[in-house]
Amino acid sequence: MATTSDTGADRPTPPKPATSRKTATRKTTARKPAAFTTSSTQPKTRVEQVQVLAERAVLVPMGASLLARDNLVSTVKGFAKYGSRSELERELKRYERRGARARNRFERQVRRTRTKFERELRQRRGRVERSVKQNRRRFEREVRSVRTDLGKQSETLSARVEKLVTEAQGRIPS
Repeated sequence: MATTSDTGADRPTPPKPATSRKTATRKTTARKPAAFTTSSTQPKTRVEQVQVLAERAVLVPMGASLLARDNLVSTVKGFAKYGSRSELERELKRYERRGARARNRFERQVRRTRTKFERELRQRRGRVERSVKQNRRRFEREVRSVRTDLGKQSETLSARVEKLVTEAQGRIPS
């Protein structure tokens, strides 16, 4: 099989830095780069590349099916420890009950979560509605207050204007 993986064997390794004076004065041996000592397993021609891809196309499904077969065999061997059909059925019912308990537990948790969410949503909605109603009442009260103040001020202004007009008419000779 011609599959390869990049392990870094064809890359040169840099020398390690000296950590102390003693190791720095030691004689170092000349290293040959790893690219010169190992041969590359990468396909060089188009034909070799196509061959690698074709092998992969065959070997990947084969490996997956062998893995599935191994899992099935181990499962069947696990059931082989039961001596009779009734023992196997009893064990399967036990698994079924366990699954049903897990499902029921999950459903209860979902219902609890949904109920809690709905309750919090109702509480928030109620708080917002109360706040809006309170703010609307406050705004209407302020508008009424401003309206009555304007009414009073306009009455005061008109009374002053009338007073000034009558005084002015009294001063002007007829």
